[in-house]
Amino acid sequence: MRIVTLLIASAVIASPVFAQQSMRSSNPEGVQIQGNTDIKAKQTNTTAVAVGEGNTAKNTAGAIKGGTQIQGNTKIKASQKNATAVASGKGNTAANEAGVIGGK
Repeated sequence: MRIVTLLIASAVIASPVFAQQSMRSSNPEGVQIQGNTDIKAKQTNTTAVAVGEGNTAKNTAGAIKGGTQIQGNTKIKASQKNATAVASGKGNTAANEAGVIGGK
């Protein structure tokens, strides 16, 4: 009788742990969103130029990037107009990011 009680108590205690594990992303840099997400993004006349070795130039509007956890409702309205990102030289980075949540 004690063994049955112990097994039931162990199952009740362990069930929330298993539920939390299943909600995680398989990718450690993944995005996890719980709730409603509304993204409206607009870019006009955007230019991104990267010159040299290993450079990055980017124009981003309305994005949820890796490594982000959002719980609840999220609304992003992003707009860029005539945005330019230029990276010149070794190891330089240039970015125009409107309405961006999260890492690189």
